[in-house]
Amino acid sequence: MPDIIRLLPDSIANQIAAGEVIQRPASVVKELLENSIDSGANTIKLIIKDSGKTLIQVIDNGCGMSPTDARMCFERHATSKIREANDLFAIRTFGFRGEALASIAAISHVELKTRKHGEDIGTCLELEGAKVKSQDPIGCPIGTSMAVRNLFFNVPARRNFLKSDSVEFRHILEEFQRVALIHPDIEFSLHHNDKLTIQLPKENLKQRIGHIFASSITEKLLPVEMNTDHVVIHGYIGKPETARKTRGEQYFFANGRFIKHAYLNHAVEQAFKELIPHASFPSYFLHVEVDPTLIDVNIHPTKTEVNFQHGQLIYASLRAAVKHSLGMFSLSPTIDFETENAFNTEPPKGYEPKLPEIKINPDYNPFQTQKKSSPKQRNSDIKPNRDNWEKLYEVVETPRQKQNVFPETQEKIVEIFDKEPVLKQDNNGKFFQILNRFIVVAVKSGMLLVDQQKAHERILFDRSLSMLSNESGAQQACLFPLKIQVSAQDANILKEIHNDLAKVGFDLADLGKGTFSINATPVSLPVDEAESFLEQLIEGYKNGRLIANQDRNTFMALNIARSLSIKPGKKLTEIEMQNIIDELFACKTPEIALDGKKIFKNLSENDLVNLLGS
Repeated sequence: MPDIIRLLPDSIANQIAAGEVIQRPASVVKELLENSIDSGANTIKLIIKDSGKTLIQVIDNGCGMSPTDARMCFERHATSKIREANDLFAIRTFGFRGEALASIAAISHVELKTRKHGEDIGTCLELEGAKVKSQDPIGCPIGTSMAVRNLFFNVPARRNFLKSDSVEFRHILEEFQRVALIHPDIEFSLHHNDKLTIQLPKENLKQRIGHIFASSITEKLLPVEMNTDHVVIHGYIGKPETARKTRGEQYFFANGRFIKHAYLNHAVEQAFKELIPHASFPSYFLHVEVDPTLIDVNIHPTKTEVNFQHGQLIYASLRAAVKHSLGMFSLSPTIDFETENAFNTEPPKGYEPKLPEIKINPDYNPFQTQKKSSPKQRNSDIKPNRDNWEKLYEVVETPRQKQNVFPETQEKIVEIFDKEPVLKQDNNGKFFQILNRFIVVAVKSGMLLVDQQKAHERILFDRSLSMLSNESGAQQACLFPLKIQVSAQDANILKEIHNDLAKVGFDLADLGKGTFSINATPVSLPVDEAESFLEQLIEGYKNGRLIANQDRNTFMALNIARSLSIKPGKKLTEIEMQNIIDELFACKTPEIALDGKKIFKNLSENDLVNLLGS
């Protein structure tokens, strides 16, 4: 019987490795930027076309490579970072696996131009599907230029699964920001479709945060510093009032590498506990440095997941450092001497200080009684007018209060329960709340128990879907337009959904550099809640964008309904409760919530008796 186990060809092995390392264009951006940083570059330029599908190019002024190194770097497991197994436990650089360039070359067309310091001639290497097409000497600047074209050209299934250009570019922005944040001493630039999108000069960390997100955020950052024998923590956190509904501005770095670590994130959130509103997230940009032998970064090819040997100790140290920073700085104003002028304490020329004077009336007598005929009559001498006082407390009933329920609501209830209308015909105590969460409606046979949040979500969803389909969203103009600043990633989302927001009543103007002006809002949305609503919508868009084959209007309506709906704990008036009931039973499917559960339950007299065991 012949042998059945064979070694895979290098081309197939590289494509399999590419499936783990290169998931989308952003993965290529991450690997190339990290290689440029490892080369010692202090100026890095990233060029993108068609969100990386057509071109990803990184140009740096690093150490460059020799002709032999230029050829070797595309071989599998070829690396300059590791010589023996023990080196894996003392890693301080980025690329050490030696898989990235081999994987990239296996699924794209690559052109490499590089020249070392002290050499007059560089090397140009062209590859197609991991096969070397040419290698020639060339005149080029010192450093390396790596151009990756036609990503996934030989893996059409992977290319077809890529998202829209806006989504893929958002992922590229995210990777670019992660690398740029931890290396403020390097000059970065990002060009997309021949336009300069981001320019970051050499600066300190605080300035880099302001350039990437918003200049106003630097005034609300608190420094974090802790230096122990086991861990060094430094960076910045946002003041409690900067907490947002999105998780966008949360960055952890371990030994210069961006990481995702839910355990450490919990430590920061615990430090902010009781200082920020519920369902809000603090901002932080924190760098944790530990002995490389006490951290394992070789868990996943993307290297964003790590394990700490003394995780509990780092947790406690991080929580203590953040709490110390909040206690030291959050309640006192801070002065940024890099952006603000010092106070001028010198008095103006010619100014002569004067002693304060106290003016008194020598004829004033507090014991003198004033006459009733005097214009300055005491309040106690004025006789109150009690005539017709009862009219002040008369309640004027609106037509909506007088009627039991809208006729169409009665018809809908008849249709659902397949019986005659069951609402009681008296006007007193028809609606009431339980735990500020459920609406109870008195009916002839018992009572109707309604979940107010699920009912309102259904109402808002149907209303928003109708607006998005008919483009008929009513809006209210802002007397004074509101300005909001968001990160480049969030700005890209707002641009993508700009037309959908206009359909539901928003009027947004893009002022550039992540700044937007809110000129009008939907009628149902208070103006002072517009910024919070947009934050929630952006967060929902980030989380829900992974849902496949979902209609765009449906997706937007779902996010609007979940963001604007009445939440548990909201006390409602009887008119508000009746409005919810009327509008709920005017919906197409009033009994089913957006999550598929029931919105209300009809409890008959027998049900109530059984609950009591009578």
